[in-house]
Amino acid sequence: MPHSVRWDPFNEMAGLRDAFDRVFDEAFVAPRWAGPLREGLFDMIAIDMIEQDDALVVKASVPGFKPEEIDISVVDNVLTIKGESVTEKSEKKDEKPSYLMRERRFGMMRRTLRLPATVDAERARADFEHGVLTLTLPKAEAVKAKHIKVLDKPAAV
Repeated sequence: MPHSVRWDPFNEMAGLRDAFDRVFDEAFVAPRWAGPLREGLFDMIAIDMIEQDDALVVKASVPGFKPEEIDISVVDNVLTIKGESVTEKSEKKDEKPSYLMRERRFGMMRRTLRLPATVDAERARADFEHGVLTLTLPKAEAVKAKHIKVLDKPAAV
């Protein structure tokens, strides 16, 4: 004997409510743009980027880092700045200090971002002064547009 199921409008509404809850959660409770907040905003390097006619200038705050602790790469127009502070590693592990407050950052920091213009990484320059890394990334020569003349008659094949 066939089994009939009674239609329940409230059950249909529950599915719709679940969908709205997911949208609300993704948009406000745990938005995608807040990923760095959840994953450690304080492990990110603060960046300023300035566009000039012939270059991009990137200034990165890396206080407490030495120039040899910073690694910079540009691959497929993506800039990555990494730093790993060895200061904490050099502190004696035998001593276990009783910190009353500990706010200084140690360990790995990283920032990766897509550059808005194609750069010539071979001619890039990095300067470091007072905890500020300044990268000067010359823009690559633009590919010249090739003009194609439109003919009146089709070419013979």
